[in-house]
Amino acid sequence: MPERADVIVVGMGPGGEEVAGRLAQAGLDVVGIERGLVGGECPYWGCVPSKMMLRAANLLAEARRIPGIAGDASVNPDWSPVARRIREEATDDWDDHVAVERFEGKSGRFVRGHGRLAGPGRVEVDGQSFEATKAIVLATGTGPALPPVPGLSDVPYWTNRDVVEAKDLPRSLVVLGGGAVGMELAQAYARFGVEVTVVEALDRVLPLEEPEASEVINSVFRREGIDVYAGARATKVDRDGERIRVVLHDGRAVAGDRLLVATGRRADLRILGVGSIGLDEEALTIAVDGHLRAAPGVWAVGDVTGVGAFTHIALYLPAIAVADILGQQSDPANYRALPRVTFTDPEVASVGLTEVEATRRGLQVRLGPLRCHDLPAAGSTRRATTG
Repeated sequence: MPERADVIVVGMGPGGEEVAGRLAQAGLDVVGIERGLVGGECPYWGCVPSKMMLRAANLLAEARRIPGIAGDASVNPDWSPVARRIREEATDDWDDHVAVERFEGKSGRFVRGHGRLAGPGRVEVDGQSFEATKAIVLATGTGPALPPVPGLSDVPYWTNRDVVEAKDLPRSLVVLGGGAVGMELAQAYARFGVEVTVVEALDRVLPLEEPEASEVINSVFRREGIDVYAGARATKVDRDGERIRVVLHDGRAVAGDRLLVATGRRADLRILGVGSIGLDEEALTIAVDGHLRAAPGVWAVGDVTGVGAFTHIALYLPAIAVADILGQQSDPANYRALPRVTFTDPEVASVGLTEVEATRRGLQVRLGPLRCHDLPAAGSTRRATTG
């Protein structure tokens, strides 16, 4: 017979852990299921450790600017203290016992394993069955999306996790993908002396931001010695001796000791078994309404919904889902002005829609560009889009 609980939360990343903890504190019997680490990507491989890397890399860049401004300086990059701090922050080489104890301290029941829907109100975890009497919450996040490039599966490519976990840096790195993650990690590694090449299939890096931001970052990367190939589609990946080679659509090729694949993320709904509750397993994300309802008795929060793949969004949604599960009144989710930042140097910050997105929605757009270096305080371009 299945084990019963009021609520079953599948996926204990930032959003799932928040939902599970709040409902447990509200007096419900909550089972939290996680096959990876409780806390998700952010504290172990994403937000926190990556910013530790970027802070260290930015310190190196600042020190290199001392000559001619504030005296002399000798800069000798050393990755070992960064790697050590990351491991300490990740609780002794990626151990989540503190997070598990935090949830259990709220009277939650934790189950380690792969949770899969097995019909309305039912979840299976590696042969063990659970039945939710009140709600199931899906918060399984996303994983790396691998492009269909011939040969990619035959080489030992890296994802963002491998970059963060590295104890020693490679001599050279090819980054496949010029989005936020790829660009942040590329610049950090380059400032530690790694020869870095970025390959982006679309016509510019940071393609989801305004074109002016792409231009600024592209010029900074080139000044720092980072090769950027935009509008360059990878058609083949293979070995070139000890190095990994990426062949581009125009016949050119780039190679590095390591290959980082940073071409986005996606949810695997088939492995989650959403078809058993009538949802489309081939969809990229789980569609939800304003109160995060995905199906009768099922809610979804976080990256798996496809809205704002950021930790601050994953932590915004739980209050709405929890209120709905408890039968309380709450405002529906509002995604009107989502903020985001790409932590390159300089940083790229945005709020709300880009000009292209606003135009596609039929909004009348007015642009108010302001070049900050024309002002007394030097900087880069700011751009406001209103509709």
